[in-house]
Amino acid sequence: VQLQASGGGLVQPGGCLRLSCTASSGLFIMMGWYRQAPGKQREMVATINSDDSTNYADSVKGRFSISRDYAKRSVFLQMNSLNIEDTAVYYCMSKAIISGRESWGQGTLVTVSS
Repeated sequence: VQLQASGGGLVQPGGCLRLSCTASSGLFIMMGWYRQAPGKQREMVATINSDDSTNYADSVKGRFSISRDYAKRSVFLQMNSLNIEDTAVYYCMSKAIISGRESWGQGTLVTVSS
């Protein structure tokens, strides 16, 4: 499975971005977004399960929203009210429904700066 992420870029504090990620194949019990800021460990941002239940990091609750398009094997992350602390490389991931195998995209850079 290959995951292709897009949508990163440079945005001012308070701005918004929408990240997209599409898988080449497969059926997934979960898809999600993680991020890694410079000098920090990778952390979970948001995940969405096959029953559409979601999980968010406390730091993004109320600002970010995750969604899926099952037919297109895609997952999206709408990011609003961005702040400098959101600057990171964002990675999409998927967990296969049968094998449980996790796959990761290449990452897309989000920079929040004035």
